[in-house]
Amino acid sequence: LGVLTEISMKVLPRPRASLSLRREISLQEAMNEIAQWQLQPLPISGLCYFDNALWIRLEGGEGSVKAARELLGGEEVAGQFWQQLREQQLPFFSLPGTLWRISLPSDAPMMDLPGEQLIDWGGALRWLKSTAEDNQIHRIARNAGGHATRFSAGDGGFAPLSAPLFRYHQQLKQQLDPCGVFNPGRMYAEL
Repeated sequence: LGVLTEISMKVLPRPRASLSLRREISLQEAMNEIAQWQLQPLPISGLCYFDNALWIRLEGGEGSVKAARELLGGEEVAGQFWQQLREQQLPFFSLPGTLWRISLPSDAPMMDLPGEQLIDWGGALRWLKSTAEDNQIHRIARNAGGHATRFSAGDGGFAPLSAPLFRYHQQLKQQLDPCGVFNPGRMYAEL
């Protein structure tokens, strides 16, 4: 257990306008457009590729949201998609297989793995439902400049640590949690 002696919070007002759009486009088109949009001052607060469509959330001032809506195009949809995504209630999350959370650079290419992928955070977060071997997923994520964590179905979802890095983790855990009460075995069975 710990005590917080000082904290800082950043509080932002709710956006004046919020709008969700859906565009049926290919994954490659979506990734190209996302890369272009990230270079522009657009009020985009969410980008997700799912079910052969790009989902876009715009939030900000009324004028900027309206202008972005005209520029980006697409069909206006209810905003409940984002809550379903956040709560993992989309049909994707019910598919068979192990759920993996893969963090990558937003411009990383698609990974050649069996299974289904949902792309969030403008490409930086990839959810994967797959039956592929753990070490294969870890290797491909690492080669793409990221890392993979098994999010469901069993223990040991974190990428294996090298011997020096494992010793460092042990020493850090011993210093911060000498009694071993914080999440024993959560990340690695040995910690």
